[in-house]
Amino acid sequence: MKKIFILMMLFSLFGKLMSQTERYVYRTEVNPDTINLVDMKVETTFIDVKHNQSLFISESKLLRDSLKTVLRQQENPDTKKSKKDKPEFPKLANGKSIQPTFFEYFITKNYADKTINFVENIGSKQVYYQEDRKINWNVSPQSSDYNGYKVQKATVNFGGRVWIAWFAPEIKISDGPYKLSGLPGLILKLEDDKGDYKFNFVKKLSIPNSFTEEIKPDARKSTRINFQGDKASVKMEMAKNRDSEIDMDNFSPGGGKGMHQRNGMNSGFGNPPGQGMNGGIHNGEMKNHDLQMRKATGSSSGSNGNMMNFGNTNPIELSNK
Repeated sequence: MKKIFILMMLFSLFGKLMSQTERYVYRTEVNPDTINLVDMKVETTFIDVKHNQSLFISESKLLRDSLKTVLRQQENPDTKKSKKDKPEFPKLANGKSIQPTFFEYFITKNYADKTINFVENIGSKQVYYQEDRKINWNVSPQSSDYNGYKVQKATVNFGGRVWIAWFAPEIKISDGPYKLSGLPGLILKLEDDKGDYKFNFVKKLSIPNSFTEEIKPDARKSTRINFQGDKASVKMEMAKNRDSEIDMDNFSPGGGKGMHQRNGMNSGFGNPPGQGMNGGIHNGEMKNHDLQMRKATGSSSGSNGNMMNFGNTNPIELSNK
């Protein structure tokens, strides 16, 4: 009986370990404008590893999307989960706002079949494509120390930029920020040769029940070449169907501007990111979502319409080849 109890405890512990997310946190710097002299913008990005898959996403997008998910669940009375099954949504400190992000998308990687999917949310819909270019690294014998790890240098020409990576062979994860992966170890430091994009590993966290992003069953599958056209098509379809998540007054079918999600949130978020979320929208308050979300995210209701737009004129990929 004692042996059975010990086995049950071991299986329980193993299940918890297998279900938790290993989060690799990066301090990310972006030069938003290569023509005008401006300061580098800093934000936090994550690589979340779980079940032989990973998610690359910015902290701001993860916070915003988790809040919208909570609001949608509260709108739907049929969506009820036990306390045990609910993911722990990130909180905001009182008085703080969700910051803009350069990464208005998320990227999933499957380690087993080595697929990389680039996903964007268009209102309540998704459009995605599978990366079809091979990442051909040139691994150098040059090594160094970084943040307590032995790292090795590698370079690659990808998306019109020359990337310099420093990976840690002792971290047996063939992954890195953005789409960059395929090295025998996790990339801890990544920078393009122009210095426009810099990713620096800060720390690792273990999160038992984190919010995550997934490709929805009804997502529009596209290709890398046709991606922008398919995005425009989805926007037009949503406008034609008067989708509740398209702002018809500000809608512009030509691009990302003029769109925002018709959701909002209450105040009262007080814990650090990754530790859960309290509060929400009660019945009868849903009509104020736009105003609440604009206030909470520090955006205005001007003609731009895209509350998370940094005005970036320096894309991460300079070439589609």
